[in-house]
Amino acid sequence: MTDTTTLERARQALDAHAWQQAYEGFASLDLGDLSSEDLERLAEAAWWSAHPNESLDAFERAYAAFSAGGKRRDAARVSLRLAMEYADRLDSAVWNGWLQRASRLLAGEPESVEHGWLELCLVRSAFERGGIEEVERHAVAAQEIGARLDDRDLQAFGLALQGVIMVMHTQLEQGLSLVDEATLAAVGGELTPYAAGNIYCLTIGICRSVADYRRASEWTEAAARWCEREAITAFPGVCRVQRAEIMRLRGSYAEAEDEASKARIEAFGRLPQAGAGANEVGEVRLRRGDLDGAEEAFEQAHRLGNEAQPGIALLRLARGQFDAARSSIGTALAEAGDPLDRARLLPARVEIALAAYDVAEAREAAEELAATAEAIGAPMLQAAARQALGATLTYEEDPAAAIAELRKAVRAWTGSDAPFEAAQARRWLAVACRAGGDEASAVLELRAAKDAFERLGAVRDAERCEEMIRAGDASDAGRRVVRTFMFTDIVGSTDLVRTIGDEAWEGILRWHDETLRTQIGAHRGEVVHTTGDGFFASFGDASAAASCAVAIQRRLVDHRRKHGFAPQVRIGLHSAEATMIADDYAGLGVHEAARVGAIAEAGEILATVSTVSSGAIPFGVGDEREVSLKGLDEPVQVVAIDWRVGT
Repeated sequence: MTDTTTLERARQALDAHAWQQAYEGFASLDLGDLSSEDLERLAEAAWWSAHPNESLDAFERAYAAFSAGGKRRDAARVSLRLAMEYADRLDSAVWNGWLQRASRLLAGEPESVEHGWLELCLVRSAFERGGIEEVERHAVAAQEIGARLDDRDLQAFGLALQGVIMVMHTQLEQGLSLVDEATLAAVGGELTPYAAGNIYCLTIGICRSVADYRRASEWTEAAARWCEREAITAFPGVCRVQRAEIMRLRGSYAEAEDEASKARIEAFGRLPQAGAGANEVGEVRLRRGDLDGAEEAFEQAHRLGNEAQPGIALLRLARGQFDAARSSIGTALAEAGDPLDRARLLPARVEIALAAYDVAEAREAAEELAATAEAIGAPMLQAAARQALGATLTYEEDPAAAIAELRKAVRAWTGSDAPFEAAQARRWLAVACRAGGDEASAVLELRAAKDAFERLGAVRDAERCEEMIRAGDASDAGRRVVRTFMFTDIVGSTDLVRTIGDEAWEGILRWHDETLRTQIGAHRGEVVHTTGDGFFASFGDASAAASCAVAIQRRLVDHRRKHGFAPQVRIGLHSAEATMIADDYAGLGVHEAARVGAIAEAGEILATVSTVSSGAIPFGVGDEREVSLKGLDEPVQVVAIDWRVGT
């Protein structure tokens, strides 16, 4: 016997959108006594209160009850809902089975709202097959059925889908206008919660795909007001992830991590959405400077099928693992074919390339990003392109052009309400100002960036700004200086790690780092920074640099004789003029030195002829040879320093 009081209270709770209360009420009853309509109500309450498996079970029970009662339209409606749920779980065979069942149930029936939802499901099938014309045909059909039956859900959904199709045909302005109109109906309370939530998610997704985060942010605020009015605490699934991304971009890190964490937990059995939630948690933690926490989240995202890029590559860069970062972002770009997918990765490619002093690679990535930004026209994409170009121009020794681009980037990020990115652009602007000799402006920008990072809780970035401010007090900051640059690298490190294991590798790397630091310091050099398994060092003259390089190679040989093993190291040397920027150097001469190091062989010291000629090198050299270096128009003459004589 059904408890009619409990049942009525559950129905009332559902009407009031008290989802959890409604779910508990229905679930407390004997399901065998519930009508087909009440089983469907239970399924709806379970779905909105984040009980995915219970929701599916109730929908399937409702379908069986409707079918047994000969209610074909009702059975078809539930079939379509089950089809969409299984599609979200990527259970394609089950999704297709429910879709075909709904189609069979509606065949020969008078036109109904269910026919419109069938068209919407067929839109999804067509999208999966890449048939844009078929997508458009089904979207128009859904909207027309909605118009004939005066069903606002179908009309708004069809309108939104037509807007999406226009965006895909690069009719950006017209397409987004249609999406805006449909979303207004969704957040204005004109639609049912399920249709409204789906349209909102569709809107955020299309805004994200064209990097129009300002529009996405505005609709997210409107959706939050709608949720409050409708007593909806959240919309389960990928929407949480998209909302979290908007929150992160606006600098609301605590709220963003909370929202993304809920998405990770409440993914409704959908691994892609759980992976996306974990990835967004990693992005937030990376900005906060919690590298260990970011790594944990990115690894979980990867296990759940999310590539977690560019987060993983930027995490490796933050840990000083330059080679791993370059390999990681390179692999991600090799697999990304869509221009917008590539545009999400290219800013990281520029940052990583510049950290490795590969100006040519940075220029190539910046130009591709600029071309995509121009074609799409999204403000935040244009901001990213200007920042990438400005940073590259700084390292190409064109500070005036860099400053112009970076000032535009700062304004664009600020206008898009993206405080972290605006602070990053300010920091790059400070570097360009310092390179141009304008130390006062450099400090002004660094202080502004530091304040912004501190407000956001981005600890590591704020500390980096403080270090750069202190470095500006040095008399050489921003000045053009002549130095001999050294780049070292362990040859075959990846294969070595694979052979001996992580623990043994860490021991070898510690010995290698201590040895090189000792030799660099003993020869009056300075370690600019490490590059994972190599060093970038600077010396006051070529003789000291060459003597240090020889001492390093001889120390490695001595260790092999006494202990049986030492890694093979290649070394490149080049003397050039560069600009001192905080604790770093910028200029094409640094790029040339890095490229010389990259082409040296194992156990070789390779130097440019100009370097050997510039100072008294107390060592013999091999024959001159001409090489082409990436990013340099003219070939370069190099020689190998004969360090083995006397060993």
